[in-house]
Amino acid sequence: MSITLSQTRIEKDLLGPREVPAEAYYGVQTLRAVENFPITGYRIHEELIAAMAIVKKAAALANMDVKRLDTTIGEAITRAADEMINGKWHDQIIVDPIQGGAGTSTNMNINEVLANRALELMGYEKGDYSHCSPNTHVNMSQSTNDSVPSAIHIAVLRLLEKLLETMEDMHSVFQLKAEEFNHVIKMGRTHLQDAVPIRLGQEFAAYSRVVERDIKRIKQTRQYLYELNMGATAVGTGLNADPRYIKLVVSHIADISGLPVVGSEHLVDATQNTDVFTEVSSALKVCMTNMSKIANDLRLMASGPRAGLGEISLPARQPGSSIMPGKVNPVIAEVINQVAFQVIGNDQTINLASEAGQFELNVMEPVLVFNLLQSISIMNNAFRTFTDNCLKGIEANEARLKEYVEKSAGIITAVNPHIGYEAASNIAREAILNGTSIRELCLKYDVLTEEELNLILNPDEMTHPGIAGAELLK
Repeated sequence: MSITLSQTRIEKDLLGPREVPAEAYYGVQTLRAVENFPITGYRIHEELIAAMAIVKKAAALANMDVKRLDTTIGEAITRAADEMINGKWHDQIIVDPIQGGAGTSTNMNINEVLANRALELMGYEKGDYSHCSPNTHVNMSQSTNDSVPSAIHIAVLRLLEKLLETMEDMHSVFQLKAEEFNHVIKMGRTHLQDAVPIRLGQEFAAYSRVVERDIKRIKQTRQYLYELNMGATAVGTGLNADPRYIKLVVSHIADISGLPVVGSEHLVDATQNTDVFTEVSSALKVCMTNMSKIANDLRLMASGPRAGLGEISLPARQPGSSIMPGKVNPVIAEVINQVAFQVIGNDQTINLASEAGQFELNVMEPVLVFNLLQSISIMNNAFRTFTDNCLKGIEANEARLKEYVEKSAGIITAVNPHIGYEAASNIAREAILNGTSIRELCLKYDVLTEEELNLILNPDEMTHPGIAGAELLK
């Protein structure tokens, strides 16, 4: 349905007047941004919207503290910001995440919505900016160049908190599985070929350890995220920001967000550089590289189930084929691989965007934050479904695992110290060619007795440091 004049209001900006939907809380600058950047079709991340509202509330409080902002206007702005922090008015944030202008479109969309809601709370009509202006009042003492980066820090910190909690849960389940499978002997493999026996629990303990390192690595990246450039205004010099305001605004952000944020000691540096985001993204990439490797292992161990390895069973989550009845695929492990590919690609975009900064500002932050917030969000979602719908339900097919160990020529490695490398190589070769077991051939050529083989070929012995059957060498 087309919009008629009775359904619109007229707003003006630098480029002239425009009709805006009468009921909209956004304004003319938001409309221009929507027309200019029809790029992804996605919305601004809800955590970034809430973080921007935190910044705007803190700025209003600090400006009231230093007597720059009228109390009536300031209180209306803070009430509107509280609503946005709690999830209201997010549908009014309509600009595309990828945009020119270093985030100005996002900043002004937030400013306009808060200004119009504040006007409404004070009893005025939307668009009556003489009483509360998006620029003069909501954006007071701020620039896009400090308010948006500060909000990005807050959003990233809040999302990382959720991700780390999910990762801790996943780590705990890996530990439980390591204990559950500690008695299960299987063939270890290198180059996808039989190596020597290992306990399935040892493999899961290794997965647990790498996840533990990833948790630690991601936690460490938060150090510089806690430093905000709020008060830097346009280029880091703090022009138009009262020095008292600069201290107060960060203190208010800390109180509102519950995060231990502080003001940067060097606002020019904090405004120019985005290495803190590349550091976070790098840690996420390393984590997903590790998780993709784990997913590969699980898919291989679960392959078959009859014509593959079939060493473990993954929970059946959905039918796997529209044409092959009864087929079930390792879909949860597969999605971990795909999330890894996405995060690794996002990391490359983030690196390029970070490198593209020039002089006092990095204008490529919109694409940087779009990819960074996406990486954290999809990792959190992926790890939740992986833990609940895959990891917890993994079962060991112990009979199959035992059979593989007994049939493998890899156990000849344990015999090697007792009969020498050359003799062991000959036995291994014949075992592979003829399908005969190592035990049978050792007895056939009378290189070891049954009793000696029982000591040496004890699978559990082979999964610990030392020589299996070492007492025979004394």
